[in-house]
Amino acid sequence: MNPELETRYVFTITARIAEVTSAGDIGTGVRRIIPIIGGEVKGEKVNGKVLAFGADFQIIRPNELIELEAKYAFETDDGAVVYVENKGIRFGPVELLQKLKRGEPVDPKLIYFRTVPKFETGAEKQHIFVGSAARHADRVVIDVHQVL
Repeated sequence: MNPELETRYVFTITARIAEVTSAGDIGTGVRRIIPIIGGEVKGEKVNGKVLAFGADFQIIRPNELIELEAKYAFETDDGAVVYVENKGIRFGPVELLQKLKRGEPVDPKLIYFRTVPKFETGAEKQHIFVGSAARHADRVVIDVHQVL
């Protein structure tokens, strides 16, 4: 019997983002910093707002593979603050990734964008989560699933 991996949809994070700041080529790729300026969290059991601080720290490799590491927080409707550390990768056809960099729309189904968010709060239970994300000109949308 092969073990199966099951997940359950939990919520969607929509993080609004500001203009990209580039630190230039750091030898392994181009370092970019993208401020997170707000947003929302919507789900069956968790709803809230993305707080207006934090950023996504990226390295764009020469082959256009993007390594992402976002650090930010959200506050639930009942007042709990949740720290988020979200690591992932994004890749796809070079011409589509370049369109995204210019802020042009691209069908999210054509780009592989997956993350592994880690949430920290006062809750005693810990779980592993995975996310499927889409980049838009002014926001990133992440559908978060709990690994069962």
